[in-house]
Amino acid sequence: AKAAKIFPRPVGGLLRPIVHCPTSRYNMKIRLGRGFSLDELKEAKIPAKLAPTIGIAVDHRRKNRSVEGMQANVERLKEYQSKLVVFPKRAGAKNVKKGDTPKSELKHVAQNTLK
Repeated sequence: AKAAKIFPRPVGGLLRPIVHCPTSRYNMKIRLGRGFSLDELKEAKIPAKLAPTIGIAVDHRRKNRSVEGMQANVERLKEYQSKLVVFPKRAGAKNVKKGDTPKSELKHVAQNTLK
């Protein structure tokens, strides 16, 4: 029901980074963070202002403390961007903006149900 209501947006909400939990007791576990750091977005060539509009959470306070964690999140962003389908705001040939998906690919779009 929810998936049908918000189609074609992803069901899992905004895309979030993978982070390690704080404190020595839990730091071997990974979980979803609040948002991607500005450095991760820059590395993936995604403008920080565009990110929330295409379903990516941004946390301007977050710092990258390890190169491995940053690379993992950059790969996550690039994979998401490769699967991303951006619908034009209005119909018509003159309303298609840079970054929108071509009309031929919009006919058979599947909804992303993963987090």
